[in-house]
Amino acid sequence: MTTNEHTTLVLGGTGRVGRRVVKGLTARGVNVRVGSRTGTPPFDWEDPSTWAGAFVGVRSAYLMYYPEVEWPGAGDAIGAVAKLAVDAGVRRLVLLSARNQEEAVRCEEAVTGLPVEWTIVAPASFNQNFDEGVFLEPLRQGVLALPAGNNSDPFVDADDIADVAVAALTEDGHVGERYELTGPRLWTFAEGVEEIARATGRSLRYEPITRDQFAAAIVEDGAPRDFAEPLATLISEFFDGRNSSLADGVERALKRKPRDFADWVAEIAPTGVWDAAGE
Repeated sequence: MTTNEHTTLVLGGTGRVGRRVVKGLTARGVNVRVGSRTGTPPFDWEDPSTWAGAFVGVRSAYLMYYPEVEWPGAGDAIGAVAKLAVDAGVRRLVLLSARNQEEAVRCEEAVTGLPVEWTIVAPASFNQNFDEGVFLEPLRQGVLALPAGNNSDPFVDADDIADVAVAALTEDGHVGERYELTGPRLWTFAEGVEEIARATGRSLRYEPITRDQFAAAIVEDGAPRDFAEPLATLISEFFDGRNSSLADGVERALKRKPRDFADWVAEIAPTGVWDAAGE
């Protein structure tokens, strides 16, 4: 596929991975359409009437489900959107999936069963959860409490994820591939928090809690229970040890090593994002 003769839709194009995909595609001269509630035309996962219009004139698309592909019902929604895409003439789909999650598998099957060029990108937990996502505010408060026990995870950089997605959208050789993306080594959350503490000079700690304790804390912070409960389940399952292994997806797709979490922390710490709350 050449880079300048078609439009590529990037769902979630303002999010952590999506905006990096947009940046990478733009750098390659691709005509990009950002799929978001404020996009033109808009795309809103909660409003199915917006789905079909977003794919008009699109030849390839990056699919991600909000809030996560592990979320209940994601498989049905991804399946409906992927079919609309193919019916609209989309030739290539790249799905942001997840490792070892039942609902994510349903999402993958919904895409791979269609008559389309597909690539699956299934990453570990993002480094950027610590500085752009749900782990940031607890770290600024000094304690990251999660229902993850002492299990390890090979945290992966969102830049690596985006680079793989961009390659799959613009290059030959990735069709029909499923890339599991991880960093180069395993980290427990205690080790990850300790690395951030060392880089920032702050006193930080990780506290393992139960799923129910986590859900209760999210509700206390103002989240509705019908959001807090599935989020707690998602996190407790994702970090129950099933993903405590390395994969070679970054090397296979990009012919280079993934970025190490410690190198990423060393770069981010001087920005002050992890300064104590109120500073």
